[in-house]
Amino acid sequence: MAFGLLAGFAAHGASAADCPGHPNALGTSRTLVVDPRAHPLIGTMQYRETLPLADHEIVLTFDDGPLPRNSNQVLDILAAQCVKATFFTIGNMARAYPEGVRKLLAAGHTIGTHSQTHPLTMNRMPIERARQEIDDGIASAKAALGDDADSLAPFFRIPGLLRADKVEEYLAEKGIQVWSADFPADDWRHISSQRVYDLAISRLEAKGKGILLLHDIQARTVAALPRILETLKARGYRIVHVVPATPDRPATPTEPEQWLLHPPADAIARWPEIPNFVFANLGSLPVPARVDFNDTDDATMLHEMSPSHPSWPEPSEIAPENATVALAAPASNLFELQGGLDVALRGAALSHHVRAAASNTREGGTRRLSRREARRLANGRSARVAGRQGHGSAANASRRKTPGAAAARRGSVKRLVQVRKRRV
Repeated sequence: MAFGLLAGFAAHGASAADCPGHPNALGTSRTLVVDPRAHPLIGTMQYRETLPLADHEIVLTFDDGPLPRNSNQVLDILAAQCVKATFFTIGNMARAYPEGVRKLLAAGHTIGTHSQTHPLTMNRMPIERARQEIDDGIASAKAALGDDADSLAPFFRIPGLLRADKVEEYLAEKGIQVWSADFPADDWRHISSQRVYDLAISRLEAKGKGILLLHDIQARTVAALPRILETLKARGYRIVHVVPATPDRPATPTEPEQWLLHPPADAIARWPEIPNFVFANLGSLPVPARVDFNDTDDATMLHEMSPSHPSWPEPSEIAPENATVALAAPASNLFELQGGLDVALRGAALSHHVRAAASNTREGGTRRLSRREARRLANGRSARVAGRQGHGSAANASRRKTPGAAAARRGSVKRLVQVRKRRV
């Protein structure tokens, strides 16, 4: 890439120092020679590739002339800054004003073509008619140049940038390079010259380089052009003049990435190679090889400090895979009820009444039991004594009267005990 840029700068255009009477002129930094057949489609407004420009380089292009009233003023402005540009002429304009085409050549600008009548239908017209538009536009420009017809560049811009595959294929067959643009200034619209200036500069700043599309037949462009050139100089932009390659003028050497407006990152810079790793022995951690360090002493120290024998913790003892693990089980006598199930139930009920009475005593001091509480306490004591002695009592009689309820209570308690035993 560097070789290509240096070779491009070797072909100098008119620099500021070579601009007589204008020492502070913008000038033309270099001349870029391109081979139309090698890169047939340029301009990122429509195509993948654009001209191989460096950052802050710009190519000025003008369409639709010549129209003496405004085109001559554009030529004077460019001459005052010693700036070279590329003009795409319309065939009818060249026939009407052939002197304007010859002025372009005399000023050292590049002349391309822009069809015969500037139709805005080349993207949908029959290919035969499109070919006629292209060929007639070229013939009109050559007729205007006369003996210098060979000076016409094989550059073509489709009117309205309304491209079509068949049109591009036909131009490629003739060895003509199709020019789109990288950004326009919209100077063909009904806008002010200030707006033309603002769009040209803001869009250039957004892309940093590229092909600017203007129109030399517009009065608003004439008014905006001096400020555009002054701003380009103030902000460090450089003008590049583009010419076609010939047998006596070979193309400027370039790399494929240069033809992209913003080359991918891997085309500009590459990551360094991954350092080689060495292993001292099995179980050691990887460390960089000594050759990856410039300082031999530092590399030696790092190698000696690397953990060649890391001490890992001892593995814990694990039971064999088929070993059975026995869990502790409670003794069976823990689930036996002394005195039987009925005695346990009566005792639990009595304990509840005693705790309730004790709680009432603590909360309200000493108080006498109500008749109902005393009767309930007495019945509980009688039932317990009767159960121990085996005598018939009112409680036993009551149980005999309701054998189903007692059996249900016993069954519930037994199931509860069995469930708890299984869980333990």
